Amino acid sequence: MITLVAKLCAPLGKQLDDLQIDNPKLALFLYRVIPGQCPFEREVKLWGYTLVRIPPLCKLNPLYEQVVGLRFRAMCYLVDQCGMTV
Repeated sequence: MITLVAKLCAPLGKQLDDLQIDNPKLALFLYRVIPGQCPFEREVKLWGYTLVRIPPLCKLNPLYEQVVGLRFRAMCYLVDQCGMTV
């Protein structure tokens, strides 16, 4: 099942890898929208006891590496080409 999903997402992943960042507004948008770390890991506690631990679901996303790479390329563009500090 997971390999089927990975095969179906492969063309989209290739498009994300091939996306060129050459617009400062787009780069800033991508940098702000894509989180720097996985925001889904949570621990539900009650009176100091952990009831439920939700693992980071980002690692299960077949496009996670491509999206994080896109954010990194946007950040590099902003720093190198636009001279911004982020």
